[in-house]
Amino acid sequence: MSDLEFYYDAGCPWAWITSRWVVEVQQARSYEVVWKPISLKKLNEHQTADWYTPEYRSGHFAGLQVHRVADAVSAAHGNDAVGRLYTATGTALHPGGRRADVVADPRGFMAEMLVAAALPAELAEHVDDESHDAAVYASTEEALGRTGRDVGTPILVFHPGQPDEGSFFGPVMATIPRGEQALRLWDAIEVIATTSGMAELKRSLRARPRFD
Repeated sequence: MSDLEFYYDAGCPWAWITSRWVVEVQQARSYEVVWKPISLKKLNEHQTADWYTPEYRSGHFAGLQVHRVADAVSAAHGNDAVGRLYTATGTALHPGGRRADVVADPRGFMAEMLVAAALPAELAEHVDDESHDAAVYASTEEALGRTGRDVGTPILVFHPGQPDEGSFFGPVMATIPRGEQALRLWDAIEVIATTSGMAELKRSLRARPRFD
């Protein structure tokens, strides 16, 4: 049984920062993390606000294409391989600044990411395979069923399948906690997430994301 389920969209910079905090803690404490998709394309399929520009739409569709490949990787190579692929893809997209590359050439970009994750490059052909969408959207609905719908990515589920299971959107952070700070924050969030009746802890002000 895993210690944490992490729902992410590879194109989300905030999810990327949170995921690197999770990996920091995972390496320090040998936690088991299951990596699951949540699709920003699906979350915004009825979005009509002015901020939802064609650039946003294309980025969210590219995120779905990444998830299609990750779903194929999960079936053939397992959860750890999905984690490696997310690490490779997120590193390229966020600190690497290559968001335009995945939009312009998703198959070529994902072939490169698969090789970086020690996986077969031919799995990149799944970027156009819509048969994966049902699994991605089902995972998205599963995540929303645990938190409610007025959220984004990431969604974290602590102690999945256990009596004290707890799910939250976030934490959303501008920088990646490291070392002892990462462990202290994990312990605090774990207590909050698994405390019965705890629903929301929020502030709206954000700094710009930093990926170092």
